[in-house]
Amino acid sequence: MAHTDQTTRRVLRREIAGTIGLLTDEHDFRAMRRYRSFTFDDHAAYLHQVEALLKTRAAQGTHTTIALFDPEEYAEYCTAAGLDPDAPASRSRFTAELAAGGPTIPYDGRPLADLLPALVDEAVRQATREYAATLLARLGSCATCGEDLGRAAYTRASRLLLRVLETAPPGNRHLVCSVSGSPETLVSVLHADDELDGTPHVDEAEAVEFTGVLALGLATHSPGGLVMRVSTPGGPDRIHGWRLRGNGLEPLTAGEVFDAYCTDIESGDLISPESNVDYCAPPDLGDDHMPPGHHH
Repeated sequence: MAHTDQTTRRVLRREIAGTIGLLTDEHDFRAMRRYRSFTFDDHAAYLHQVEALLKTRAAQGTHTTIALFDPEEYAEYCTAAGLDPDAPASRSRFTAELAAGGPTIPYDGRPLADLLPALVDEAVRQATREYAATLLARLGSCATCGEDLGRAAYTRASRLLLRVLETAPPGNRHLVCSVSGSPETLVSVLHADDELDGTPHVDEAEAVEFTGVLALGLATHSPGGLVMRVSTPGGPDRIHGWRLRGNGLEPLTAGEVFDAYCTDIESGDLISPESNVDYCAPPDLGDDHMPPGHHH
């Protein structure tokens, strides 16, 4: 068994150059087994060996980035580049491309079971960012003023998000923006924690994705909403909400926020409210939330 483990790790090392393209689920793993040069036959054992190798590299002071390896994208990449997909060198080259522009996370010593969901979440966030950006770019220019509609909507959404964070009560803020559309509803999540000086700290990539989804909802006048949950130590959580309306955000009343959280979406039945939670009308965003003048 020890000899087998050592052989497996040598095979993995040949396919790692600072980045490992990870097959996160059984379906993707089975798809790669059609290649003879991919010698792994059990997904659980594969993950175990990957984790062992990551730990070894970390102990040696070697930084490793984990990328999401998609077999379908890999096959398309090999076809476009004229590469043999049944070759370790092709997988290494594809993984290097992933490191440059695909969804990745650094290996930080956490168990692989904890890192896998984080990697999948990052892939979803990147796909959402790119999808929203593509749709915004397709909107073209305003027939009245000639302004780029996508860029204007993104600027508008950035200002609204800033106002929401500036007027929010102190605490750790968890924001969710959802926009209904075709072919599916887009959902984005943003976390904002207070710095020592009281200003909100947000992850830049999260903020770009969140702003893009909000901008798409504003630009297309799609049904949607924004919900913010504020948590403070020792006190109840406060939940505020807005609906997307026209070119801005329309505040929900405390009763509307309560109804939204305490109604089963599928059945319409009432569900019990959470304990230690206050459902509140949101802070006043000021004139910025619905400015006068020309709207696209």
